[in-house]
Amino acid sequence: MSPLLRFSFYGIAVSFYLFSALISMSTPSPEKRIEQLRKEIAEHDERYYRNAAPVISDFEYDLLKSELKALESAHPEFSRENSPTKIVGDDRSRGFEKFSHRVPMQSLDNTYSEGEFLDFCARIAKEIPADKMRFLVEPKIDGVSVSYTYENGKFVRALTRGNGVEGDDISRHVVNIAGVPAELKPIDGKPLPKIVEIRGEIYMRTDEFLRINAEREAEGLEPFANPRNLTAGTIKSQNPEESVRRRLGTFVYGLGACEPAGTFATLSELREMLRAWGFPLTDFCGNALGGDAATEKIRELGELRKNYPFPTDGAVIKLDSLALQRKLGEKSNAPRWAIAFKYAPEQAETTLRAITLQIGRTGKITPVAELEPVEVAGTTVSRATLHNEDEIARKDLRVGDRVIVEKAGEIIPQVVRFVPEKRKPDAEIFSFENELKKLGIEAERPLRLIDPAKPEKGTERAVAWYVKEKDTPELRVRRLIYFSGKTCMDIPNLGESVATQLVERGFVKTPADLYALTFEQALLLEKFKEKSAKNLIDGIEASRSRELWRLINGLGIPGIGEEYAKILAKKFRSLSALKNATEDEVRDALIKGEKSAKGSVLVANILAFFEKEQNRELCEAFVSAGLNTEIADAGTDESAGTEQIFEGKIFVLTGTLPSLKRDDAKKMIEARGGKVSGSVSKKTSCVLAGDEAGSKLEKARELGVEVIDEAEFLRRIGERAPENSAPENSASDELLLF
Repeated sequence: MSPLLRFSFYGIAVSFYLFSALISMSTPSPEKRIEQLRKEIAEHDERYYRNAAPVISDFEYDLLKSELKALESAHPEFSRENSPTKIVGDDRSRGFEKFSHRVPMQSLDNTYSEGEFLDFCARIAKEIPADKMRFLVEPKIDGVSVSYTYENGKFVRALTRGNGVEGDDISRHVVNIAGVPAELKPIDGKPLPKIVEIRGEIYMRTDEFLRINAEREAEGLEPFANPRNLTAGTIKSQNPEESVRRRLGTFVYGLGACEPAGTFATLSELREMLRAWGFPLTDFCGNALGGDAATEKIRELGELRKNYPFPTDGAVIKLDSLALQRKLGEKSNAPRWAIAFKYAPEQAETTLRAITLQIGRTGKITPVAELEPVEVAGTTVSRATLHNEDEIARKDLRVGDRVIVEKAGEIIPQVVRFVPEKRKPDAEIFSFENELKKLGIEAERPLRLIDPAKPEKGTERAVAWYVKEKDTPELRVRRLIYFSGKTCMDIPNLGESVATQLVERGFVKTPADLYALTFEQALLLEKFKEKSAKNLIDGIEASRSRELWRLINGLGIPGIGEEYAKILAKKFRSLSALKNATEDEVRDALIKGEKSAKGSVLVANILAFFEKEQNRELCEAFVSAGLNTEIADAGTDESAGTEQIFEGKIFVLTGTLPSLKRDDAKKMIEARGGKVSGSVSKKTSCVLAGDEAGSKLEKARELGVEVIDEAEFLRRIGERAPENSAPENSASDELLLF
């Protein structure tokens, strides 16, 4: 479908939606419907802005707002100044210092229709001569809006949009984002502004988002819905290390306050200065005279964005002249000189063949839509997560339905809705409980504390179902695959097929049983010859001496991944000490006494894990099997007996090193007391750079951070380049399907 036809289709879709909504209001009066919409939108705003956990797509949300806007226009007597159509969403959070924007930070009106965009241009043309109506067309980054403030060239703070008037200070996160200069330098002799607010967006690359989700799924955690939610959650974390582990990026595009006034005449001029100062800018910036030319740029960007490595959901069109912007002015929540053209998500219709249930290693049950294969946004989609029982009920999905499928953020497939007119009369409501009984799975939705940090708030029923029986063959296979994974015990050649055979043949019930596996038993596995059997046994044998944190990670404690496992290993120094730790000791190790909800959940998970007798027995079995279960004075951990020459230092790795793998270099640094960060900041101690080092190297030079190569790094630690390392672990962590 051509872009023009697609835009026209969605214009018709929006109109039909609004018409249907108005017709359906035969029972509620316009006043009641307006109040319903305001309440519903306010709830979605809370989920989107404050919790970074929306339950509907942007497109569905925009339709609700369009309906409300149409009703308020038709019934001005019900207009209200605090209506969602007239205010900016509020993303302010507790725990952050608040500062006012010198110039309000507004949102943008948006449209999905070329016709509505041309109407916007026509309104501008009434006040501005046609030969002056020059636009800039840029990608609309799907991230979190930010304002960077500089005074006399020095970085002062970074603020979120907040409520448009004041925002949260997120400076401690921004220092970990590459591309934000600590200081602006005069260019070509031009004096620096006394004060300047530079507006932009913080985002997460698609590949980084997929990497984090893969890790979460391996840990039995719910994957994030889209990069924007994850970005928002990261910068609103009380722990700045989150923005180091989750590599965030930024683009800048606009201007807030600037003193002296008149420093810049156009956005194009501002853009060139931002580039000279070292800020990251999007490659595409279309310059267009008039609405028709801007429309062509919108279409061009619509094709280019499909190959961008970061999420975009539209185009932003702004008048280039700052003087003309001031002439047109602003509304209460948006400027009159700019608009966002949002690309309607590409959708496809297909059949919901089945709803299957998949079980993670923690016993969590997740429903999955099995679809008639269909092409969406360039790839074939045959499966999509349905998240939980409530999601199925909310969308009223039934097996056999014709459904509309799209990719959330053009990344993760999701079922948007069913097609009512194509539903079969005998379509049955999906019952989660009945499906569990049919499969012979005993499960429950356990009660949990609403806020573990405040038990007095009471309990609620968990959203997800969990299996009651924690020792099924399927779960044994899942745990075995996870235990053998690269971030756990790193046992090569132990993938899903091998794990399944080991469990089915009765050779292995728990991960500890691996260490009693014989060469003769390995030979009995399908497609195994002497060499493959020897490789498996050798890999298992080598894992006995792995670092303690790997064993802790391999236990599969909910919420405890690689980073927390390292913290626990360093704090307790033995599996026995961790197993017998008190609540206060665990809390102090993880969150240093801070009573945050997330921290309390992790503490509770650890204590609950070691309260179970079978888990304590598993730990004893590891000891009996001769695994490394402690950090002794020497020989049992990489850092033991090693001089802590990097204590307190933060390293950044960039480029391709001649002989070291990044994981190897990271281990060497951490073994000597150092930390490895994902981005360069003023806190970075040293950058270890290899071939094809990019922006991180430039940032290091800009900040005066020391840069060394592999040879110098190895000289400092007194080692030579390692031999070729063992092959990557091929174990899969896909979930089980029933």
